[in-house]
Amino acid sequence: MMPLLRSLSEAWYWISMRFLMLTRFLEPLRLASKLDILQWFVVQVQYVSGGVARNVAECMSKLGTRPFIISVVGLDMAGILKLQGIATPVVSNVYDCSGELAAAVASVEAVETFVTPQWIKKFSHKIRSAPMVMVDANLNPLALKAACQLAGEFSIPLWFEPVSITKSVRISSIINYITFASPNVNELISMANALSLNKKFDFITKSFQSIETLFQMLKPAICVLLEKGVKVLSVTLGSYGVFLCCTGGPDFINEALNRRTASCSSRKLYELVNNNSLANRFHCNTETGMKSSSFAYHFPSLPASVVSLTGAGDCLVGGILASICAGIDLMQSIAVGITVAKAAVEAESNVPAKYSLTTIKDEAVKIMSSAQPLAF
Repeated sequence: MMPLLRSLSEAWYWISMRFLMLTRFLEPLRLASKLDILQWFVVQVQYVSGGVARNVAECMSKLGTRPFIISVVGLDMAGILKLQGIATPVVSNVYDCSGELAAAVASVEAVETFVTPQWIKKFSHKIRSAPMVMVDANLNPLALKAACQLAGEFSIPLWFEPVSITKSVRISSIINYITFASPNVNELISMANALSLNKKFDFITKSFQSIETLFQMLKPAICVLLEKGVKVLSVTLGSYGVFLCCTGGPDFINEALNRRTASCSSRKLYELVNNNSLANRFHCNTETGMKSSSFAYHFPSLPASVVSLTGAGDCLVGGILASICAGIDLMQSIAVGITVAKAAVEAESNVPAKYSLTTIKDEAVKIMSSAQPLAF
């Protein structure tokens, strides 16, 4: 089992949160009320099970892995482990015509109040036996640190999911524990700024001519996290794919994941996806002719018929983690994650109802064949 230290549970009202600027959203409403203006808009309302780690866990389970979630929910219709006096976290997202998130209103007090270090420590026996632990930045700083310390005590590789620009800065107090991190471009910049005392990095606002150009623009921020001890960065680029940035080389990665164990069900994923010829290609490229132990690759995305963008990033992480836990090497795991994210984009729910492992294999091979090294 793989524990996911999560802050959000199976809330029927939850529509996955990726960015929150509550004051900016509410200010126009205040202005409208002062002017006595009331406008009505025709919209579609959908209730979806969500939350970052809940989505990751559902995705992993549908790929054959058995995740274990540590969380808390309220005494309400969404609650499972129900506690009196608290409400299950709820987020209401507003999307524009293109499907992008325009605004969000959240109620997540239960996470900050009740997911405590003491609560997390009750599950130390689960963490001790895990191949990997994932924490998301919705946890309050004390709980986040407690989870990381437990993983460190048992020498378990730790995956940090930044959740949003605002919450990603919580990395600063736990950076020494993190093995893997999965920011998008803006979260990467925010994290680098939180960790850098002398230099601040600007968010990417101008267009770029090529993927290599974008990588060079992001490279200084990437180096900050790698120099602080993060071994693997999976930087999500939306429709442009993923940058995989590593330090320590393939030997370190294999050593860090030596606890990975495949269940009977996840063995199917391993047998379908694992391709030694592709794996050897990447191993040679990272071992030959490189003066530095750091290396980076660009993995392209796949064409998709977009239905909803919500949940795609969570499914990317879920696909990568499920693959690693099945015993698949990191490079191929990234390809699986991108394939799984594509299926999420094409579904109305945050996580598709089911996955076709054969399709995952075929599309992952295409991605692997198209992946290219980047000049570090």
